[in-house]
Amino acid sequence: MRLKFVRALLILALLGNLIVWHRIWRLSMEQNMGLLTPSVTTNEHSQKHQQCLGHLVTIVIRQFENFENDVASMVESVLNSFPGIPVLIVCDELPYPPLELDFANESMKNIKLISLKPEFNKSSEERNPLFYIRTKFVLFLPDATRLLNKQVIQDTIAQVSNLGIVIVPVGKIALHCLELDLKVREWSLKIARVMGTECDSVIGKHVTMLEAKILRRLSDPFLLPFTDALYIQTTAIGAKIHILKNYQFNEGKPLYRNQQAQSKIQQLYRTRERLMFEKLGIKKVTRASGSVEWYGCSRETPRCFGSVINGVPSYLYQHRYTPPCCLAGLRKVTYHVIDKLEEVGIRFWLEGQSLLGAMRHGDILPWDHEVQIGLNRDDLARSPWLVRAKSKPVVDNDGFIWEKATEGEFFKVQYSKVNHLHVNLLPFYTRNGSMTKDAWFLKNRDFPEHFLHPMSSIEFAGRQVPCPNNIRDFLELKYFKGVIENPELPGKFVFD
Repeated sequence: MRLKFVRALLILALLGNLIVWHRIWRLSMEQNMGLLTPSVTTNEHSQKHQQCLGHLVTIVIRQFENFENDVASMVESVLNSFPGIPVLIVCDELPYPPLELDFANESMKNIKLISLKPEFNKSSEERNPLFYIRTKFVLFLPDATRLLNKQVIQDTIAQVSNLGIVIVPVGKIALHCLELDLKVREWSLKIARVMGTECDSVIGKHVTMLEAKILRRLSDPFLLPFTDALYIQTTAIGAKIHILKNYQFNEGKPLYRNQQAQSKIQQLYRTRERLMFEKLGIKKVTRASGSVEWYGCSRETPRCFGSVINGVPSYLYQHRYTPPCCLAGLRKVTYHVIDKLEEVGIRFWLEGQSLLGAMRHGDILPWDHEVQIGLNRDDLARSPWLVRAKSKPVVDNDGFIWEKATEGEFFKVQYSKVNHLHVNLLPFYTRNGSMTKDAWFLKNRDFPEHFLHPMSSIEFAGRQVPCPNNIRDFLELKYFKGVIENPELPGKFVFD
């Protein structure tokens, strides 16, 4: 009996241990499951987050060169961090040598290579990057940039929602803020360095994020050089860019390390910049250094506008004023003509629209395409150039063309043989107390002789030039009352 009792105790003890160990095992498993569950949730959250980013942001790679680039590695870094995000690689024509990317691979399904060059087998939509952008935001990555920090993308999205256009430095390079004084009507751009983080443009390698709707408002959003062309266009619509100095993207592979590659890059940039200014209609650029560059006509090229029909130059139909290069050329012709008239003692004075410009601006009217100078017909014989011009056009010693106008009894002095910017010389003579003229087709009225006795002077294009006395009365006689304050543009154009 005693032996049976001991056996029973041993069995009970064994069962108790088994129960305890079972409960410990269950508790351990529950704890392990509890530890694993958050990990699964995190992975699901990460996948959902990446899918969300894919619906929010399209990455565009526009700044790269065919002969040397880091595009393949950039795309790989994007896919590693954001496998579902759409990426557009935009180029003027298909790269050669080809990019080292396998577009047939399933992992590349969201990567598109878009050539802007017209092709017979591509529709205009297929060549337009905007056609493929379905997201609210666009992120422009310059060549040799890495996306390693997902938090930067998230924070940039949060900032761009409030600011419209934001930029983030790449690497440790300092960014310099620029102010662009863009005057579309005057065909001019003035660049100045400014302090702060709100800019019109920026110097230094950076990433740009903006809302896609801003791109759709631009005339040519993917124009090279990028991002220079982009920021000129965003300035035109009044959009500012904001530097996020507390964030940073990483540098990729170093590029253009030898002198030959650097020289090639500089040459490409200069060529693209000139084409950009031509496409955007910018003819005068004042750099931050103060130097002025011209991208319009010169003495060796035709003027920026063709023949003027009915007194209305073509640029007015574009709601623009006279191109600054043309105004500069007109001033040079004017200086030359005044010097030649003064040399031989011909009596002359500023006439018509040119006198109106002197009163309003001390210069040529912003929309005028010619300069008008009146002179005393009795003095014409004093100028050998005017005498010779009566029979045929003549080129003077400085390359200016003197000729008798086909529109009537007056003369023109042109800038050169190819550039027809000109000054009109209008001969008047005295008759019955009035200064009158022989027939011509220009709208210029006779006027009482007393306006020239005595003669006055006025500043015009940096020179003191003879002019009639009582200028207001003279101009209101020629045109209408209040013409100085409220001049009319040719063709009755009205600009805001």
